[in-house]
Amino acid sequence: MKPPEAKQPLPPSVRKYLVQVARESIVEYCTEGRKPTPRFPDPSCRVSRGVFVTLTQNEALRGCAGLPWPVLPLEEATIEAAVRAARDPRFPPLMPKEVPSVRLEVSVLTVPEPVEAQRALEEIRVGRDGLIVRWGEVQGLLLPQVAVRYGWDVETFLAHTCRKAGLPPEAWRWPNLHIFTFQAEIIHEGEETL
Repeated sequence: MKPPEAKQPLPPSVRKYLVQVARESIVEYCTEGRKPTPRFPDPSCRVSRGVFVTLTQNEALRGCAGLPWPVLPLEEATIEAAVRAARDPRFPPLMPKEVPSVRLEVSVLTVPEPVEAQRALEEIRVGRDGLIVRWGEVQGLLLPQVAVRYGWDVETFLAHTCRKAGLPPEAWRWPNLHIFTFQAEIIHEGEETL
């Protein structure tokens, strides 16, 4: 399905369901080595969306991965993002005994939109926007909450996104580098959604 044009919040029942799906996906993958089958209980779960799942353990990052572009239906993208986060290559694979101690956060993304480098400092808003930088086949992404967590200004946010892509921090100024912004609806596990 086509991504929604409006940036409407997800219904509370869907927010709760996505966190549940992410948790079930991690449990099933870590204990049985497979992904759950999507159930699509709400039409919004069939709409293609970008999704990231962030895992923390004792307040420290334990994994974060996802799909920035709307290439899969929301529920399938959440399952895929959760499994990828559980096997984030920056960390040892998540073990079944660790799963109960891991907290998760699901970020449902809007469709990334291009920003011209010369207008980036004026158009990007810390606290609202996440960033993607792309240079050829190389891409880096940071979620909106990352810049807030570290108290970065826009230029620092751009520099860290370039570093995430393996590029020099000033690469965001390159004429052939592409910058995209997106927003995220962030769903914390355990929030009261109903």
